[in-house]
Amino acid sequence: MHGAELQARVLHLLSQEDALDALKAVEVDPYGIQVMLPKMVHLNILLEGVECKVANIIKQEMLSLGADAAVARDAVGCSISRTDVILMGTLKQIRRFIEKMAEQPFGLKGIFEPIREILDNLSLNSALLRTSRREIKVGEKTLIMGIINMTPDSFFDGGRFTTPEMAVEEGVRMVEDGADMIDIGGESSRPGSDPIPEEEELRRVIPIVRGLAGKISVPLSVDTMKAPVARTALAEGAEIVNDISSMNYDNQMMKVVAESGAAVILMHMRGMPKIMQTGDLTYRSLRGEVISFLKERIDTAVKRGIAPAQIMVDPGLGFGKSAMDNVRLIRHLRELTLFGRPIVVGPSRKSFIGHVTGGTPQERIEGTAAAVTAAIMNGSRVIRVHDVKTMKKVAAMADALVSA
Repeated sequence: MHGAELQARVLHLLSQEDALDALKAVEVDPYGIQVMLPKMVHLNILLEGVECKVANIIKQEMLSLGADAAVARDAVGCSISRTDVILMGTLKQIRRFIEKMAEQPFGLKGIFEPIREILDNLSLNSALLRTSRREIKVGEKTLIMGIINMTPDSFFDGGRFTTPEMAVEEGVRMVEDGADMIDIGGESSRPGSDPIPEEEELRRVIPIVRGLAGKISVPLSVDTMKAPVARTALAEGAEIVNDISSMNYDNQMMKVVAESGAAVILMHMRGMPKIMQTGDLTYRSLRGEVISFLKERIDTAVKRGIAPAQIMVDPGLGFGKSAMDNVRLIRHLRELTLFGRPIVVGPSRKSFIGHVTGGTPQERIEGTAAAVTAAIMNGSRVIRVHDVKTMKKVAAMADALVSA
């Protein structure tokens, strides 16, 4: 060191790209980078409901690789039948582990594919989204989805648009302000809201879709749980279906989406809007249930003819969750990247923000900006908001932080 004081600091590496930059800064040989990079990325992967004998083999295999696996205290003696397992290791160790699992008996081979899929999806920086009218590369920047509610009772903008012409003008203005998509809804999904007849929803929504389709070039989304409403909106120019029930409410919705080629947003919701915020809101594992639910809906959709490229996922902020559950979902949003599909988040002016900051929906724009920033930094690339012009700037700053 020739008398110079040694400096030491911890490297805060959030991604494989950060690790690559660090190695290049040290001027490591290219071959050395290739060897060392997988050693710098550490992963923790949760496997749920593993048979005890399998869990013990997993732990032994991980230890043999210089990694580890956490299992339940009673799993070692198999006094319980099943246990969750946390794999802990570098990317290199996890990859080596799944290679070994592919050669093992006792159902261990079945562990190989899900973990490999997770690793593949974690490495994605973008995803192709296919609608009925175009292909969109999602990931290079955050896309802003502007909200137009033709409902008299929505929690924030209920009754704002008294005529279809007013709503169309607002949609055009949103696009001028930077909206990348417009989401049009005719039925309120606020807690405690009642469903409306199909005819009324069509009367509210279709004139807006028809009016905007001829005036703007960005994709139109229809926010509906009803297949006939979706089918009509798609025929009039919409190309995305935003179904808060994840196509559970109407058993014809999957057929409509599959036949039209529309994109679809699958969202987690426990219960229906009328009752979703009543009763017990506790979860044994909040993120586990959200992920399990979305995986089942994705798998079912694919079996029914909907391509993975048509699918986006939404954790459902405000839908059957406590205020702090919503905050936790944003904080751990990156866990949803395991699907390899664009993550849509809609925090705009919701009550969980008021729980933290206080104030009415009209007074929650600062809290919305913070939630949007955190969601983008944790993996969301489609943000559904009321305040397009403001949140476009917030997203641009968050994108700069992510890609710095």
